[in-house]
Amino acid sequence: MPEFMTELVSKKSRIVVLISGSGTNLQAIINACKSNNFPGEVVGVLSNKADAYGLVRASDENIETMALSHKDFDSRENYDQAMMSKIDLLKPDLIVLAGFMRILTADFVNHYQGRLINIHPSLLPKYQGLNTHQRAIDAGDTQHGVSVHFVTEELDGGPVILQAKVPVFPEDTADDLAKRVHEQEHRIYPLVVKWLGLGRLTMVNEEAVLDGCNLPLAGYANDE
Repeated sequence: MPEFMTELVSKKSRIVVLISGSGTNLQAIINACKSNNFPGEVVGVLSNKADAYGLVRASDENIETMALSHKDFDSRENYDQAMMSKIDLLKPDLIVLAGFMRILTADFVNHYQGRLINIHPSLLPKYQGLNTHQRAIDAGDTQHGVSVHFVTEELDGGPVILQAKVPVFPEDTADDLAKRVHEQEHRIYPLVVKWLGLGRLTMVNEEAVLDGCNLPLAGYANDE
């Protein structure tokens, strides 16, 4: 490993993960962090739901957990300010949204601009928002997939970093497709986190830049 990469790995990025549910992508990132020379460590997990199983996953790994219910706040803005206060105490280098089912305010997004990533179960810009698997089936798509992207103020509209495609078969249900997509999520999300930890990936002028090259609309390894 080149000397500069060894130095970067020795200064592991501090990662805070936001979740709302079971935390399977969180687990994939935790597992990746255990591998040799992975340039990051999960230092905190925050959920808007106290019963999210992802908090159990984090606790089992001795990772700090934070439950902050949005129902205890009178506005989205106040909730996001409270989240920022908790997150900033951990001095994060990277904020990873892993099934966090909240629309973030502009203040939150701008506060972590360039350090905030999300994973979305579609081949963006297709099917922003919810129910992506059923929408792909209803549209008669033969391919579906998942995208990792930087978060900007536009919902699911930030620059795409990496996508993975899966086939859609005529007999598929939304659950069938979700399982296929989840397998790919667990592969590509830790990879993007690794790129960020190594300093290979940045966002410049709302474009994803990997190894000094601006990525195309569909991110790295676009096959068009």
